[in-house]
Amino acid sequence: MKPKRILLVEDSADDELLITRSLKKSRILNEVVVARDGPDALDFFEGKGEFAGRDVNELPSLVLLDLKLPRLGGLEVLKQIRANERTRLIPVVILTSSDEEEDIIDGRALGSNSYVRKPVDFEEFSEAVQQIGLYWLLLDEPLPEKE
Repeated sequence: MKPKRILLVEDSADDELLITRSLKKSRILNEVVVARDGPDALDFFEGKGEFAGRDVNELPSLVLLDLKLPRLGGLEVLKQIRANERTRLIPVVILTSSDEEEDIIDGRALGSNSYVRKPVDFEEFSEAVQQIGLYWLLLDEPLPEKE
């Protein structure tokens, strides 16, 4: 079984640090690959840009997706992930500061597996990330690998 990788699509360096520290605190030591905006996230899946040369068949086990991203928003990234036959079944958890009803509805309609609003409180945010990691990487039954 291949190690589980997380694709974190997050433009805030502070949130990135908090998320990676929270995962480590829960002893979730999976590789975390960071994409800073929407086009970088799509480049990861296509093996382009800064991700040129990577094996595009090695898909992440989980995508943590912020919505308010520069250049291309998270909902458009989600739409493109779900439109691609290769990536459409990857669990995508929207992890965002947005509590707009429209974002929640659109995120679900486009196929997010979960929508989690980033708590403002540091400890609550850390706990939320730990719970997400524990559930999606340890408890959720992954898709069988194709041979």
